[in-house]
Amino acid sequence: MDQQMATAANKTDETIVCYSPNMITTNGIWQGDNPLDYSLPLFILQLTMVVVTTRVLVLVLKPLRQPRVIAEIIGGVLLGPSVLGRNIQFANTIFPLRSVMVLETMANVGLLYFLFLVGVEMDISVVRRTGKKAFAIAISGMVLPFIIGGCFSFILHKKVQGMNQGTFVLFLGVALSVTAFPVLARILAELKLINTDLGRIAMSSALINDMCAWILLAFAIALGENETSTLASLWVVLSGAAFVIFCVFVVRPGICWMIRRTPEGESFSEFYVCLILTGVMISGFITDAIGTHSVFGAFVFGLVIPNGPLGLTLIEKLEDFVSGLLLPLFFAISGLKTDVGTINGSSTWMILLLVIVLACAGKVAGTLLVSLMYQMPIREGVTLGLLMNTKGLVEMIVLNVGKDQKVLDDESFAIMVIVAVVMTGIITPIVTSIYKPARRFLPYKRRTIQQSKPDSEFRALVCIHTPRNVPTIINLLEASHPTKKSPICIYVLHLVELTGRASAMLIVHNTRKSGRPALNRTQAQSDHIINAFESYEQHAGCVSVQPLTAISPYSTMHEDICNLAEDKRVALIIIPFHKHQTVDGGMESTNPAFRVVNQNLLANAPCSVGILVDRGLNGSTRLAANQVSHNVAVLFFGGPDDREALAYAWRMSEHPGTSLTVMRFIQEEEPPESAQQGSDQNSSRPLTVETETDRQRKYDEDYINDFRIKTANDESVIYTEKIATNGEETVAAIRTMDNAHDLFVVGRGQGIVSPLTAGLTDWSECPELGAIGDLLASSDFAASVSVLVVQQYIGMGPQNEGLATPDSPGQLDEQFGNIELLNHRSPPPRGQLLFNSQH
Repeated sequence: MDQQMATAANKTDETIVCYSPNMITTNGIWQGDNPLDYSLPLFILQLTMVVVTTRVLVLVLKPLRQPRVIAEIIGGVLLGPSVLGRNIQFANTIFPLRSVMVLETMANVGLLYFLFLVGVEMDISVVRRTGKKAFAIAISGMVLPFIIGGCFSFILHKKVQGMNQGTFVLFLGVALSVTAFPVLARILAELKLINTDLGRIAMSSALINDMCAWILLAFAIALGENETSTLASLWVVLSGAAFVIFCVFVVRPGICWMIRRTPEGESFSEFYVCLILTGVMISGFITDAIGTHSVFGAFVFGLVIPNGPLGLTLIEKLEDFVSGLLLPLFFAISGLKTDVGTINGSSTWMILLLVIVLACAGKVAGTLLVSLMYQMPIREGVTLGLLMNTKGLVEMIVLNVGKDQKVLDDESFAIMVIVAVVMTGIITPIVTSIYKPARRFLPYKRRTIQQSKPDSEFRALVCIHTPRNVPTIINLLEASHPTKKSPICIYVLHLVELTGRASAMLIVHNTRKSGRPALNRTQAQSDHIINAFESYEQHAGCVSVQPLTAISPYSTMHEDICNLAEDKRVALIIIPFHKHQTVDGGMESTNPAFRVVNQNLLANAPCSVGILVDRGLNGSTRLAANQVSHNVAVLFFGGPDDREALAYAWRMSEHPGTSLTVMRFIQEEEPPESAQQGSDQNSSRPLTVETETDRQRKYDEDYINDFRIKTANDESVIYTEKIATNGEETVAAIRTMDNAHDLFVVGRGQGIVSPLTAGLTDWSECPELGAIGDLLASSDFAASVSVLVVQQYIGMGPQNEGLATPDSPGQLDEQFGNIELLNHRSPPPRGQLLFNSQH
């Protein structure tokens, strides 16, 4: 029998454990075998218990908004000697000493691949772009906790043979000063702070902090062997540096060669993927052999893999299996090694409490000091300090290495695990209570085209998923008539899904050096979009363009758009429809996730929104840069959205090459008697509904009258009225004009119930476009005409800022009734209203 040594959290320091090479798999219970006497079935049971326990704890702690790492560590503590392991029978049956080797081996394999994924997800270029602020915050947030850890090491350190004071200081200092980058990313996403300035600074600082922690950890491990001479430690550090240089200058070019060999859009061959996954193991073996931890090699190997499709492929193949199944084993083992019973005496518990308070306060104080130097608000500085206290993976690795190398004893290890859990656990509740990023409502008034003055700058935010929509959007903007009195400022936002990267980000593009090749497909698309708009800016007069790229998950992409729209004070957001036109004239979905972005944007936008159904917008008939020929049609049924659509088309009509047709649909009036009976029948309905409808009609009448008076002498503007009684007559009237125009501008009509559109929504494919927009965007209607569906921003009064955002703007109309109408009192873009408000 092979004899192996294994250390366990029990009364003796060392235990001799015998392993039998024949006792791997059982012959079955019918042969009289106990499955738990064999290593494979025992490991399967242990893994199942760990996963089930941690998943249950994740659900239990979800209302408290705790990160998953907390549930995983607590799960291990529950299964370990602190709780269930106190029962000797349970401990000897489920987690016997002989199972430790298999369990720890598998946990370290999972850890190896998880650190590889962390390296793949990290965008090292962020460190270069962070600037001095994030670097200063990261360093100041490390120094004070490190000093505090060093001071406490003299209290916690016991004069046991083999324990070196200097190494103990280093391990404890690193454990207290580190910030867990992957855990922080998930906390920020949970708190919806990942796309804010605070979130970006926190992520950048944590990334720098993590890098410093890895370097310190490499030193700590190099010095961890107590019998090792100083010269040997020096060799460990030098060989570690040589490994990093080898990865950067040999491994990275080799992987770039693999990427170039794979045609764009095609999946990577299994051979390449297997080669990289084998490389992770080899890297781990090399760094373990030279004296640093194996995870260091895996992390560096992941770090040199370029961002892009290869990173995405590796994450897709590994993440669920590694993060969901193997990684919990590592945290569970940390919990199994933790015996709270070893913390003896009230004085030790007081020291534990003091460590938590002072380490947390040190991190906050260091971060706050630097944030005040950079003139950040105190509340943001404190919040940033708290976020930098996030603990997790790196600290657990530090503590486990320290325990394995006998730098930390059982009591010190248990204290530091509790410190990690408590410090990470309190962050979310405290940050939620002290930092509520105020919805910066009403920093500007011109949130709609209708409210914008005719002689002021017109600001628009244009969102683009792919270069496909660029020509039509440029033609639409060109038709929007930029002039010296009313120039157009365009913010072009390229929307990119967050893949193969650890954090969302917003990139502001300056002019890129010409001739420099794009690193990946996303950058190539961004370059194409930027070049097109920069060319438009150079050839068009009175237009300024600012290109940006937003990289975030589709589920939160609308937050980036809304934040940018508010920061830049735009009046209109234009975003493409989620379907595009096929060769045969039909409409085909580009990406279902685009639709989710559009729906979320309509519900949360801080200004007006236009969804562009792109079927091409002919700009080939232009005679010069400022001369285009467009026939624009507006279908006017009434309501805020239709008034906004008319306001935009009105602006277009001032372009010398644009002709505008406004068709207003009027419901055929009922005889007075029937109207009176209807009034009696509806007398029990709330009065506010009637007055709301009357007010909207009055606004419509006055706006239309103003439009007609101002355009009476303009031959390029045609105004017609169409009387209809139902949806069928409305559709018939629209069909008569669908081939004479190249752009329809229509209101979404949210919250407006009219007999003129009755029945049109019954078979609606895309309710977010409204009844008329959905009709015009359908495959069998107006196949050659682009459609812009406009929703006007309806603001919330100051007294309602605390109310929750409704799911849709329609609910906004129902919830706030009269209050929102105050926001429609501002004058239209061409002169003043022809009536006195009765508010």
